[in-house]
Amino acid sequence: MKNIPQRTCMGCNTKKDKKDLIRIVKRTISIETQDIENVNASNSPSQNNKYEITIDKTGKQEGRGAYICNSVQCLEKVIKSKRLERSLGVKISEEIYSNLKKLIDGGEFIG
Repeated sequence: MKNIPQRTCMGCNTKKDKKDLIRIVKRTISIETQDIENVNASNSPSQNNKYEITIDKTGKQEGRGAYICNSVQCLEKVIKSKRLERSLGVKISEEIYSNLKKLIDGGEFIG
């Protein structure tokens, strides 16, 4: 019998199957010295210095991951407690939170 990986939700702190949770990833992006100005000047609030925060729909992206349940209650707990920010060590933009809310509500997620 194959072992199903378990992960802990950042909102309700319960263990669930990895495939049942939404993964948020902090990926390191390589920045050349001349590109730092371009990254900092861009209108993409999900980039923090040399990190990029994304929602990992495949569950296989490279980087530090954190998981939340597919429920609005868990998302609201994570936003209020800033637990996701502490776990990943970077500020999470409102754009990421709104994309998560759209994904949880069943809307079409772009990104």
